[in-house]
Amino acid sequence: MNSTPAIELKNITKTFGSVVANKNVCLEVRKGEILSILGENGSGKTTLMNMISGIYFPDEGQIFVDGKEVVIRSPRDAFDHKIGMIHQHFKLVDVFSAAENIILGLDDEKKFDIKEVEKKVAEITERYGFSLDPAKKIYEMAVSEKQTVEIIRVLYREADILILDEPTAVLTPQEAKKLFAVLRRMRDDGKAIIIITHKLHEVLSLSDRVTVLRKGEYIGTVNTSEADEKSLTEMMVGKKVELNIERDEPKNISPRLVVENVNCVNREGVNLLNDVSFTAYSGEILGIAGIAGSGQRELLESIAGLQKLYGGKIIYNNPKTGKSEDLRDKTPQQIRELGVRLSFVPEDRLGMGLVGNMDIVDNMMLRSYRKGKGIFLHRTGPKNLAEEIIKQLEVVTPGASTPVRRLSGGNVQKVLVGREIASSPKVLMAAYPVRGLDINSAYTIYNLLNEQKRKGTAVIFVGEDLDVLLELCDRIVVLCAGSISGIVDARTTTKEEIGILMTKSKGAEINE
Repeated sequence: MNSTPAIELKNITKTFGSVVANKNVCLEVRKGEILSILGENGSGKTTLMNMISGIYFPDEGQIFVDGKEVVIRSPRDAFDHKIGMIHQHFKLVDVFSAAENIILGLDDEKKFDIKEVEKKVAEITERYGFSLDPAKKIYEMAVSEKQTVEIIRVLYREADILILDEPTAVLTPQEAKKLFAVLRRMRDDGKAIIIITHKLHEVLSLSDRVTVLRKGEYIGTVNTSEADEKSLTEMMVGKKVELNIERDEPKNISPRLVVENVNCVNREGVNLLNDVSFTAYSGEILGIAGIAGSGQRELLESIAGLQKLYGGKIIYNNPKTGKSEDLRDKTPQQIRELGVRLSFVPEDRLGMGLVGNMDIVDNMMLRSYRKGKGIFLHRTGPKNLAEEIIKQLEVVTPGASTPVRRLSGGNVQKVLVGREIASSPKVLMAAYPVRGLDINSAYTIYNLLNEQKRKGTAVIFVGEDLDVLLELCDRIVVLCAGSISGIVDARTTTKEEIGILMTKSKGAEINE
């Protein structure tokens, strides 16, 4: 590792009104190293990286690149200083090829020769070990290929400082392993790489050093070789925490939800779900694994009555009445009243489930206003619930009357998940409930899901982190291209076996 700082921040401060996002942050990233940035939700990680990449401009402080002070007012300025950021949600044009997306936005007086562009792209892929067809259209690509396009686009602009935001969130273990190998080659080539991630095992296996932020302030930087998950978590949180998922054996299980040969087709006639069948039992956590876009969202929305089905049944065994009811014949509101709850946390958290301009109390009332009598709404119950969720999940907010849109993404997530769990459901579907959450908050959610399991709730958990799926769930359904490729025992299977099933849609052995 070269000891020369590729980029150095001195006393960087950024405020949004009365909220201090970063306060006097000092850190450096060296040439030829991988630096991980850790911190709880709302600790200022993304804001800090957005200032480096030109999306925000600091109120105070200095930024040095190669020892010289620079001013970065836009992403173009960042590129001029050889800084590039790869965002978690890709910014690609689907109908363009990889090569066309890579040169998109470049200002060149002469016309681009696409063959020359493809030749340069091929040189970059060969140099670092990527696998990419420059002529392939984006809509034909897997998620890992799209990510490769984003990284190569930055390298094509000759970036020496790369920032990656949650780079493995949508990758299989095998794809993540390949990405890590590429990042190590880039490091060995002298690149300075910054990674934002909440997966501590990735931090420990990939990075050279780790910088920790807490409540917008710089806490410290440690060598990864001298750290472990416990010490890093304590630095983030400021106190000792237990990182254990206590998985109990399922008790008094009974079939709560039986999905039989469900088929779902989109408006273009493309199959989203193909003959999907499984059983979710009361008192267990059933995991759903799959590459992003494999049908996880459509499956949960089908159960919740939000997708039109073209075949199959969804049988709900009602513990109150003892009757079996087909949810296909019910509206979403009727399904909710039966005790089936969908807590879905999509990329646009405010687009489903919560209203951004409403405060936390009013968002609690969205689930209860129909129970009111007359023209007046009772706010006491929702207010108490909001304050309980804020306290239990440690939601960072000035108060329960704060509009949800003013919260950070992770805190919006806590409000949504907390509200659904508080409704005491019989079936709780939690899709990506810890996406973007810091590790302390994530373990709080895991413990809440386990509490629901002990109460006899059938919990269906869609997650991205296979380590968590293996540690939290009792069984795991693996989806690939809308079909079930396997149902495995979480206690005996491995990440590698699940990774294979995630890319194998037919012919896999299914063990219920």
